[in-house]
Amino acid sequence: MSELEELVQSLEDGNSEKVVELTKRLLGAGASPQTVLNNGLIVGMGVVGEKMRIGEMYLPEVLQSATAMHASLKILKPLLAKDGVEPLGRIVMGTVKGDIHDIGKNLVGILLQGAGFEIVDLGVNVTPQKFVDAIEQQAPAMLAISAMLTTTMLNMKGVIEAIGGAGHRSKVKIIVGGAPVSEKFAEEIGADGYARDAVKAVDKVKELLAIG
Repeated sequence: MSELEELVQSLEDGNSEKVVELTKRLLGAGASPQTVLNNGLIVGMGVVGEKMRIGEMYLPEVLQSATAMHASLKILKPLLAKDGVEPLGRIVMGTVKGDIHDIGKNLVGILLQGAGFEIVDLGVNVTPQKFVDAIEQQAPAMLAISAMLTTTMLNMKGVIEAIGGAGHRSKVKIIVGGAPVSEKFAEEIGADGYARDAVKAVDKVKELLAIG
């Protein structure tokens, strides 16, 4: 097993200490930060996402893998920035006003970051204006809006209307998700896309941003 394969396996196992050790060892042996990211972390988190999809991994294990990923990214990010390596795109995400559920949103963020995107997480109970401000300040390629209640999912429409009212609708793609949300509802409120789970969210974001 190569050290990159070992990194993938250690990431899957959620072994932060080993992931950090292998990240440093690979860099020390001359591997580029982008190689470690693309062929190690992104491949590993892809495996984690697929195993979660088929029921071979569950939330606690995914969170362990995410912790290991972040430990490696802490080493890689300054080096990637120095080399001028850009993320696939910036995504602003948040749970709508009145809703404090964040497990699903956090999981989507983990898998998107693992796929190579930069994530700006606004948290929960986010007002329409805060989403608008984030578009103006962060210039994201994508906005990911979450709601877990039938009562709060209606606030997604208010977010999209606020973005349109501020003149930013054409600047950003919008994807929505959460337990009560459906593809039909996403179409009705004018979102660009819908994902029923975290793994599908990664696929849908890549599709909407035309990333192969």
